Amino acid sequence: MNHRIFRIGLISIVALLALLALAWQWGLLAPTNQRSGISGIAQVGGPFTLVDQDGKTRTDRDFAGRLMLTYFGYSFCPDVCPTALQVMSTALQTMGDDAKQVQPIFITVDPARDTPKQLKDYVSHFFPGTVGLTGSEEQISNTAKAYRVYYRKAEDGSTAEYLMDHSSIVFLMGRDGAYLTHFTHQTTPAKMAEAIHKYL
Repeated sequence: MNHRIFRIGLISIVALLALLALAWQWGLLAPTNQRSGISGIAQVGGPFTLVDQDGKTRTDRDFAGRLMLTYFGYSFCPDVCPTALQVMSTALQTMGDDAKQVQPIFITVDPARDTPKQLKDYVSHFFPGTVGLTGSEEQISNTAKAYRVYYRKAEDGSTAEYLMDHSSIVFLMGRDGAYLTHFTHQTTPAKMAEAIHKYL
């Protein structure tokens, strides 16, 4: 009996820790001096300064006035990243002229390999006008933290060819850069387009 109670208690603690981690990720556990009550809006996003696929410095202010459909990944990703970008592309294609109000953005979590030249070739395979962004390790780290995106180099013993573990979430940010909603790898292009239309 005691063993069973111990097991139930352990499972409860693990579940509680998982909920606390999720709450922290979405900004529900920010320090009190940064939050005045519960706003119901996730603290995701913020100012950034990065470099695009043409080598030009870009900041979040460059995209003001348009919705930003943002995904963090890397060009050497074998499956998840191209799939997410293809879903974004298909969703925007189905929106017709309304897609002009949305800026698709791909931010690398692998700046060591994703140079502007590498990104220029990569984003050319997706929706026209997709902006690829890279930068220094610090710039990428700061931007990922602002968006609460997790990433790290996978430990596989290889130094030249490696994978990156990372969150796979597509963020929809408002015309003012504020978080609106997000999509997971289970979101279909039709559902994504439908959700974006609500914010146009």
